[in-house]
Amino acid sequence: MPKQQQQARIAGRVAGSRGRTEVSISGKRKLDVKKGNIATEVERSSDPKRIGRAIARLQTQGNARKELRVPQNDLSKAVEIAKKRGAKLTIKNLKGSQSRRVR
Repeated sequence: MPKQQQQARIAGRVAGSRGRTEVSISGKRKLDVKKGNIATEVERSSDPKRIGRAIARLQTQGNARKELRVPQNDLSKAVEIAKKRGAKLTIKNLKGSQSRRVR
C-alpha cells in the first residue's frame, strides 16, 4: 500500500540526504526513516491502535535512538501509549519543534 504523499514528504524531510526511507524490518514491515543510529516513524493518524503499531515497529530497532513523529494535538496521547507499552523513545511533533521524552 503506497504511503500518503504528505507522510512521504515528512519522512523525506526527516531523512535528509543521508537517511533512508521505507527500510525493511522483520515481519514484512517497513520503518519510515533510518538515518545513522536514529530510527524514526511518522504517524499522522490519531488512532491509538495505529500509534501503538508505530511504537512496536520502533521497538524492534534494538540499539538505535527511537523517534516517533505525531501531530501536535496527539503528543500527550502518544506519550500515554508509549508509557503503557514500556517504550523508551522521543516523541516529536511533525515539524520537530516540540518533543517529549518517555523513559
